[in-house]
Amino acid sequence: MRVIAIVNQKGGVGKTTTVLNLGAALSKLGKRVLMIDMDPQAHLTISSGIDLESLKFSIYDVLIGKIPIKKIIMEISMNLFLVPSNFSLSMLQIEKSKGSEFFLLKEAFKGFGRLYNYILIDCPPSFGVLTINALSFAREIFIVFQTEYLALKTLPLLLESISKVRRNFNPGLNITGAIACLYDYRRKIDRKVKEEIKVYFRNKMFKTAIRKNVALAESPIFGKHIFRYAPRSFGAQDYLSLAKEVIKMEKKERIR
Repeated sequence: MRVIAIVNQKGGVGKTTTVLNLGAALSKLGKRVLMIDMDPQAHLTISSGIDLESLKFSIYDVLIGKIPIKKIIMEISMNLFLVPSNFSLSMLQIEKSKGSEFFLLKEAFKGFGRLYNYILIDCPPSFGVLTINALSFAREIFIVFQTEYLALKTLPLLLESISKVRRNFNPGLNITGAIACLYDYRRKIDRKVKEEIKVYFRNKMFKTAIRKNVALAESPIFGKHIFRYAPRSFGAQDYLSLAKEVIKMEKKERIR
């Protein structure tokens, strides 16, 4: 079971889109995937078609010990499952920020068993208690970035933040992938940023870049992943290609 946190401390770069559609692509290829929404904004939950007002429990209730995690898992489509979030999760940052409660998510999965091939965690755009919980549990990090100039400026800080989490909470955590999102191959700046970021990651940079695509922007409005909303779109093609690369990593023994 691969536990992968999808990370960037900058918002709007495609983290949630990647968790949902990479998860859907992996499930389409026969893998069982569990997505965890660790963002109080609950965009992954909303994008999966879940009405927040209908939720009786969320990941917040799991982390405070109110309910076992297996009780709140929701099936989104065949082989694709979700641990939902809601705005209550923001309270955890207030309640736990003064303590050392950085292993709540890891504790929640104790004795859970290997029921899934992949667990994908959608992290909030910050390195507070919620992201540290995700990274304390994860074994891998995929960094998602937008091919814009500011991505180059914020990358050193992002890598340093990850290093601090590794040193203090999870020595076995590794960056195993970098994903370019909202990519426009026609623009020189996109190509330049993609190549410069590749210098940081070398063979960890995925060959597949997720192109800007209207269908990817529209699908959350309808609460559908891209394979349900527009299966023939560039977005579906790109995430299916990315999923194949993710699976191929295992054959190359890039995962330790």
